Amino acid sequence: MATQSRTAVDRKLLEILVCPLTKGPLRYDEARQELVSEKAGLAYPVRDGIPIMLVDEARELNPDGTPSAPSS
Repeated sequence: MATQSRTAVDRKLLEILVCPLTKGPLRYDEARQELVSEKAGLAYPVRDGIPIMLVDEARELNPDGTPSAPSS
């Protein structure tokens, strides 16, 4: 069974990306492999080093900015 390795996101790319909803800054959460928009309360996934900047793919954060529980 192959182990999924984490691919680093290009630092230059992180400097220019903004939230597609608010156009605000994003924070990279390397442990969760997500780009977090505090302003929108959303976390955009990063898959194989590629940020998925679609609101429909983003996960909602709790009001305090902590990750919400995955929906079942």
